[in-house]
Amino acid sequence: MYQQLTVDKIGSSTAPCRLSHELEITSYIVAEEGYCLVVRALEEKTTYNQLECTDGTFQTIRRGDLIVGALGERQALKGYSGRIPRRIQVGDVLHILNMGGILGQCTSDHPDLGPALRVEVLGAVVVDVDGQKRHARVQDHALEPVFSLTHSAPLVMVSGTSMNTGKTFAAAQIIRYLSEHGLRVAAGKLTGAALLRDARLMEENGAIASVTFIDAGVVSSTNKEMAPLAKGLIAHLNTFAPDVIVVELGDGFIGYYGVDELLLDKELQRFTRAHVVAATDLAGAWAADQLFRTRYHAQITVITGPVTDNAVGKRYIQHAMGIPALNARQDAEALGQLIARSVRTAVRPLPHYHSGNGVAVAVS
Repeated sequence: MYQQLTVDKIGSSTAPCRLSHELEITSYIVAEEGYCLVVRALEEKTTYNQLECTDGTFQTIRRGDLIVGALGERQALKGYSGRIPRRIQVGDVLHILNMGGILGQCTSDHPDLGPALRVEVLGAVVVDVDGQKRHARVQDHALEPVFSLTHSAPLVMVSGTSMNTGKTFAAAQIIRYLSEHGLRVAAGKLTGAALLRDARLMEENGAIASVTFIDAGVVSSTNKEMAPLAKGLIAHLNTFAPDVIVVELGDGFIGYYGVDELLLDKELQRFTRAHVVAATDLAGAWAADQLFRTRYHAQITVITGPVTDNAVGKRYIQHAMGIPALNARQDAEALGQLIARSVRTAVRPLPHYHSGNGVAVAVS
């Protein structure tokens, strides 16, 4: 009934399960999000051909590789989109939908990436739990959702008009500045599709702790009620006694990943002290301003991203829209200072959490 084998690569989408390369599989497969499968790569590609593994490395997928990934869906504007089939059997062909190793049936390719890489299903991963065999699934290791966030360190929300607008880089630069100036900064990525690279970058830049939606048992935040899960992640970060929490919202405001829901949430708005928005062009920046004013009833603190790569975009945003425009690569110091000023009055001891020493001096 069970088969033992040694796998070549373990996708980061399975990270909460802490799987080893020596594992057992069963032919009984549950076709639901978060369940871990072993698959065999049926081909090689020259583009989008790497897998982020649980050890943080990115490895090229070779034909014949035995790979562990987690079932999930994806609805990416600039990547593959796919879903979980209703029924999965050994021998079925699925696709790798992202670099985290999300497994599903691709429903829409992307012209820049070519067809999604095909894999053959070998079986579902099983683990020993108290002497009993159980399917390995991400949800079994998830943080509990929180339906009412009563207190929190100040939040800095980093969102964008779409994927690949520089949100993660901007968040990392903000974390670096605040950390270097004496603040305890926690960080998280609250929406998107499974990939640990962004959270690791946040820690490399000084975050004392980091989480992603995977820690909430979510392989992809597509079509889910994300607010309770996001609040659970924020509540967990608060246990590290941060002075400020920087959170990135993957994908864009408009889309399937739940960003709009989080920006609308009144409790999250209550604790948010700064909104950093990344945009690729002026139309996106203008639309973001309108959206924040009319739908979220919030003010954008600063616009960053490719739209601020030169003086043309910065000048329009600042003069015509009246919003600070700072490029995270060129103006990292100024960006950090602006965010520090935004959270300075909010950085103070909160119920059950403790602020760092000398905070007011550190961010002045």
